[in-house]
Amino acid sequence: MQWKMFSTIFLIVATLSGCASIGPPTVARDRFDYISSISDSWKAQMLLNLVKLRYGDAPVFLDVASVITQTGVQGSVGVAGSWWQNPFSSFAGVTALGTYGEKPTVTYLPMSGEKFARSLMTPIPPGAILSFLQAGYPADVVLRLAVHTINGIHNRNGYGPRAREADPEFFPLIEKLRNLQQSGQIGLRVKRIGTQTATAMVFSKKLTPAIAAERDEVRKLLGLNPETDEIDVVYGSVASNDKEIAMLTRSVLEILTDLSSYTDVPAANVEQKRTFPSPAPEIVNGAPVPPPIRILSSPQKPDDAFAAVPYGQNWYWIDDKDFASKRLFSFIMFLFTLTESGDKQGAPIITVPVG
Repeated sequence: MQWKMFSTIFLIVATLSGCASIGPPTVARDRFDYISSISDSWKAQMLLNLVKLRYGDAPVFLDVASVITQTGVQGSVGVAGSWWQNPFSSFAGVTALGTYGEKPTVTYLPMSGEKFARSLMTPIPPGAILSFLQAGYPADVVLRLAVHTINGIHNRNGYGPRAREADPEFFPLIEKLRNLQQSGQIGLRVKRIGTQTATAMVFSKKLTPAIAAERDEVRKLLGLNPETDEIDVVYGSVASNDKEIAMLTRSVLEILTDLSSYTDVPAANVEQKRTFPSPAPEIVNGAPVPPPIRILSSPQKPDDAFAAVPYGQNWYWIDDKDFASKRLFSFIMFLFTLTESGDKQGAPIITVPVG
């Protein structure tokens, strides 16, 4: 009887003392949980701002500046008892007390200020667009999002006073550029001219007949010299010569504003003048051009959503089974990270006790 009682007490004490060191095991759990939560909130914030732009509301961005968490365990155990020769008169008592505490500190910073606003409204440099293509992002997707014109060929614009359909040559042009990109026969070259750098698009000199025909069509559409294989890419509306591609690029804010026009909105909101009617789909070669992103809406919260937010009386979401929309949405989130968030000198200083 005594041996069993002491064994039980020893196990309790060993268990409590084993819980005293919990630091390392919490790292994997906390890191995964916080990353998941920050990622989900970032997606929801971006989607909400797209919907707000659709209704003429001002976008607001909030950054998670830091996450600090403290975890601690305290425990105590007490034992009392006495034993007699008569087993019916023996007694024993064990008391145990344990506490667990977690104190997370999350710091948020509004993304605002002149530097952030200027960065949000500054057109993306053509060199950055070519870098996206070099990194493997589809040419038709990147150019459809990020440019107003390429050598005077206009892209679609679905929002505001600049709303217009794309020129007939635009979608065939970006499709042929996508084919050239997939063939691996088009590349990027960065040249230094004095203190400045210039970016050039280079065609391979050894092309298959089919790819050579695509290249010749691109040259023809853009009005390029049919003999040149290296074309300078500059910012602007009009090329200065036939060996140059002038891109009038969009800013991040213009990209978000244009994408917001693809949001599905209730007919009642249009009738009440809360927002503008959805633009009609564009037709190329007798077939409608698929929208780059589909943002759906309904009065009820969706069951299977990649990202979903409430706004007004409705829910807006991206279907988790719509891979094209998810891929593009993730791309614009990455694109947004390129904007300068401004100085963070006003961030609060946090002192965390370590004792």
